[in-house]
Amino acid sequence: MINLLRGLVYFVVLVLIQVLILNNIHFLRIATPFLYLYFIIKMPVGTSRDLVVLFSFLIGLVIDMFSNTPGMHAAACTLAGFIREPLIRFFMGKDLPEGIYPSYKTFGYGGFFRYVLSFVVIHHVTLFLIESLTLFDPLFLAIRIGASVVTTTLLICTIEAFNIETQKSGD
Repeated sequence: MINLLRGLVYFVVLVLIQVLILNNIHFLRIATPFLYLYFIIKMPVGTSRDLVVLFSFLIGLVIDMFSNTPGMHAAACTLAGFIREPLIRFFMGKDLPEGIYPSYKTFGYGGFFRYVLSFVVIHHVTLFLIESLTLFDPLFLAIRIGASVVTTTLLICTIEAFNIETQKSGD
């Protein structure tokens, strides 16, 4: 029950921060941070893929509704959610206990950073390719993707550095 409540609070708070604050930030009209990805990244290891994909789709859909972006975030989040577990297994191996939360403490600094960076790259490449629907200006598209990946990854890693709740789900 506590995990469900914590997940709901994460969902609501991250959506509100994204919609009310971060969607209005465009560094140099290029980079936009997408902090709501933190919700998907922090889901416990071992959560069924169906549940991860469902929640990924839902948070993307909610962001789409408030951002007037018809299905772009939902599609990118669904793909990222689908690839999440294989990413964790690739970077951390198959010996992870069920129910741990991805964090600096459980994955180590390098492992968590690689996991977040890969996750964010997959999401952002998908999102910006869907948004542009063309490769008309591939250099500008690559700059937007790169700048947004850097800002999002730095923001998520900074938030994680201050997040002290990184224990197992049963604690």
